[in-house]
Amino acid sequence: MLEHVLGAIDVGAVVLDADRRVVLWNRWMAQHSGHPPAEVLGRDFLAVFPDLRGKRLDGAVRQALRDNFPAVLSQTLHKAPLALYADRAARSRGVRMQQAVAVTPLDVAGAARHCLIQVSDVSAAVHRERLLRDQAMELRSQTFSDGLTGIANRRHFDLSMEKEQRRAKRTGISLTMLMIDIDFFKAYNDHYGHQQGDDTLIRVANALAGSLQRPLDLIARYGGEEFAVVLPDMDSAGGARVAENLRQRIAQLAIPHAAATGSRLVTVSIGVATQSPHNPVEVVQLIGAADRALYAAKRCGRDRVVIENP
Repeated sequence: MLEHVLGAIDVGAVVLDADRRVVLWNRWMAQHSGHPPAEVLGRDFLAVFPDLRGKRLDGAVRQALRDNFPAVLSQTLHKAPLALYADRAARSRGVRMQQAVAVTPLDVAGAARHCLIQVSDVSAAVHRERLLRDQAMELRSQTFSDGLTGIANRRHFDLSMEKEQRRAKRTGISLTMLMIDIDFFKAYNDHYGHQQGDDTLIRVANALAGSLQRPLDLIARYGGEEFAVVLPDMDSAGGARVAENLRQRIAQLAIPHAAATGSRLVTVSIGVATQSPHNPVEVVQLIGAADRALYAAKRCGRDRVVIENP
């Protein structure tokens, strides 16, 4: 009866004697290892799985037999310790099943201590976990990324501004932000159509994002054809230089704009505002100053940078 039970369970079961010889090898182990019981029984466990020598499972077996100490192998650190395969195709490709392994000491009446090794196939659970993790990352990406341009969205910008403004106040550093608007973009959409307008938004966003040099700098689509840039630990002069580089970068794209007044290319206007270490302000005040500077740039003829600090 016990033999039938051990053969029917969907778990690998191996029993080793005090000398680590295999005394039980159930049907599950035979199926997934490719070694039938007749080939394994009586052999040293490490002769069956020589690559285990010196590894965590080898140590766990020694502790179980010597110290009566049970162990469960970490699935994170030991994903597939045994050469076990889901099927022949996986074996031919060398793709081991993901495993959960537990080692339990067994005190046998009238005999030296034995140990039981239990192996479970957790490949499906690992696959589900990976899918859930990927879905969570995708959801996070959708939550914080603009669906059209792929850069940060307004929510991401708001959170970043709050975090960087608190850090600037706490550490006594400057914080600069830019507000950027594509000039005459409504006229561009009316003239070329919304599909080409979307393509131009993507090109402009990629050019702006690619021009930022520091890891903590953030560009976000603020709304419509408007973008916002967060520049931590940067003073007003530095912000003005970054803004001018961004303005020139968009001009260098040389995107035709037949409906524009003046220049016949797509251009941007940029407002710059800086919170100095000696004059900390609230986020809304910093955004307001950058917004006023942006509209001043538009009133002055567009395709330019204007600075207005709060």
